[in-house]
Amino acid sequence: MDIRYPAMGICGLSCLLCPRYHTDGSSRCGGCKSEFRMGAGCPFITCAVKKKGIEFCWECAEYHDCERWRKHREAGRTGDSFKCYQKINEDIDFILEKGFDEYWGLQREREEILREMLRGFNEGRSKNYYCIAATVMETGELREALDKAARESEGMDSKGRSKALHAILDGIAEKKGYVLKLRK
Repeated sequence: MDIRYPAMGICGLSCLLCPRYHTDGSSRCGGCKSEFRMGAGCPFITCAVKKKGIEFCWECAEYHDCERWRKHREAGRTGDSFKCYQKINEDIDFILEKGFDEYWGLQREREEILREMLRGFNEGRSKNYYCIAATVMETGELREALDKAARESEGMDSKGRSKALHAILDGIAEKKGYVLKLRK
């Protein structure tokens, strides 16, 4: 099967905003449909890719009635694992309404913003936090936060720059009701 989007989960999770996708070294994951993950035993890979030859659950004729996918989406409403699931249902609805290409473009934009946060404001301990922020916040909010943090932290070391961006993102999150941590 020709995999066109290895960095997009079969179930609807965007690998582009996952901390493991943005890790250097041998533990880096190239995405849910990368060679690294295809042998991992994910039930979505087994069902969609290996059995049905499709790349995403929503391409399946049975997706409306799929109990496994329903439970996965339902679990994403209240909890996370190693990756933020807060927007999975909203993202899937967006894909079904506007199409995958438009969604993928937005994910690429979010990934670029995340890379900017990691390059300029990561003191070595903020990757997960920035991945969650890039997942749940609006792109305009993220760009404004980056611009403001850059101005406010000019001349500071990486710890000061990180602290400045955290404060701005936390302020937006408090006003908007965003959760910028994994929900367990």
